[in-house]
Order: sequence, then structure tokens, then C-alpha cells
Amino acid sequence: MLALRSRILRAIRHFFDARGFLEVETPVRIAAPALEMHVNAMPAGGAWLRTSPELHMKRLLAAGCERVYQLGPCFRQGERGQKHNPEFTLLEWYRANADYRDILAETKALIAAVAAAALGRTWLEYRRTHIELMPVWEILTVAEAFRSFAGWNPVEHFDADRFDLDMVNKVEPHLPAACPVVLMDYPAAAAALARRKPEDPRVAERWELYIGGIELANAFSELTDPVEQRQRFEACAAERRALGQLVYPLDEDFLAALESGLPPAGGIALGVDRLVMLLAGAASLDDVLPFRDQGQPSK
Repeated sequence: MLALRSRILRAIRHFFDARGFLEVETPVRIAAPALEMHVNAMPAGGAWLRTSPELHMKRLLAAGCERVYQLGPCFRQGERGQKHNPEFTLLEWYRANADYRDILAETKALIAAVAAAALGRTWLEYRRTHIELMPVWEILTVAEAFRSFAGWNPVEHFDADRFDLDMVNKVEPHLPAACPVVLMDYPAAAAALARRKPEDPRVAERWELYIGGIELANAFSELTDPVEQRQRFEACAAERRALGQLVYPLDEDFLAALESGLPPAGGIALGVDRLVMLLAGAASLDDVLPFRDQGQPSK
């Protein structure tokens, strides 16, 4: 398993290095985690461990970097189960002058390249299902998927609690299994850092990738408007406060970077441990991580 993981990491780096990306490192202990409703940071001596390197990486885009990627540890409070660990390895990459469709094409090429390098083929056997990774990926809009499997359209009438419950219990279990599936165009209220679609501001340019029923990656066309981003952070802070959740300070350095001028950009976060699970045909992170967090029991 360690050898497989090593091949996967080498293949990821080779993919991005060959395409002119710069590998970067950003702080792991940070003063201001991104404000999102269902993402909780771990405290670390008056600061927090990062839940994602996203805000720092977008500051690099604003400073003039055009293509950056990072492989490294991230941490989230209260996440422990077959597909969750409080500490996990995340791959994130960002491109200036790109959008979420550009990132989708790149993700498709990455998954095929990593599978070929790690396994010598571009198909998987996972949960007794043969999954072809190339060439066809099925794309469904969130509105289409919810109308088909949950009987309502969250773009027209968004309900956060109902959306989350129906996504887990009604939509995800019915997604096609024999090929990768992309859920595209989320309700804007469910995409805190994504740009709205110009032709329909109710919808955000966000997609998520599922392979073998596993949520693997989350991508955006990045929101570059500092005023709207501040408003979204403040609205999330108010909602978290009303629910009795911890509220983090606004990342003023990130907002200042947006004010200085972030170019149009696309970005993505991909769970490396889950990718190893898929390529190994493993049912749980317990099977692919040599050391699991011991602070709380598995769900």
C-alpha cells in the first residue's frame, strides 16, 4: 500500500510539473480559516490548523503566479469514519485565466494519467463494479440530479438542511456507478468561494466529482469580487454564531489580495487518501493509511 501511494504521489507531481505548474507550500498553522458552514478547524495554540490551503494559494495567484499546485496535510474537526480522517492529504491546484470547465478537463486527464502510472490501466474494479475512467464522464447538473432523485429543484427553492440530507440520502446513492460522475452548477448558497454564473446568478460555477460512489474532488470558478466575498464571509459568520458554532476572524490578507486584483481563475481540491482508496480497491481509509488518528472512534 505504501508503494502504491508513493507511485500515485510521483504521478501527480509528474503530471503538474510537465504542464508548467509550480509546486508550492503554504502555512499549515493559520490565523484565519475560511468561513464555511460545515467545515470546522482544529485549534492550534491561539491559531488553527488549516482546513485547506485555498486562501493562501489564491493570494499567490494575485501576486502573479499563474499555475500552482500543492500536496500536503489538512485538518478538520470531528471528521472520522470510513472516508474521513481528522488529518488528511489534499491536492489543490489553481490556474489563472481559467474556469471550472478548464479544471474539469485537467482533472479528467490527471485521473487517467495517475491510474495508468500506478496501475498500468485506466479502469478500476471497485465494489464489484467495473469503472472505466476514460473517455466518458457523465455530467449532471445539481438541478437535474435533484429533480430525478429527490423530487425538487434546490436552485429554485434552496433549503440548506433539506439539500444536505437529500444529497446524502437520495442523490449520491443513485449516481451512475460505471463511470466517473460530475455534479455541476450548485445553488449559489452552497458555494461560498465560487463565482456565480453570469446568465443565472442563482447558480454557482462549482462541480464535484464522484467515482465509485466516493466524493473525490470539489472545483470552482473562483470568486474574485472582494466586496461579494466579504459579504459571504460575514453572512457565514453570522449563521455560525446563531448556531453556536465557532466563528473565525476574517482573513483580511486574503481579502486585500482580492482587492489588489485576482485574475479570473479556476481551482480544485482533491482528496489524495480517497484516490488511493479507489486505486487500491479498498473499502476504508483504515486500509490505506498506515497511521490513523486515535483521538476518537470510527463511525
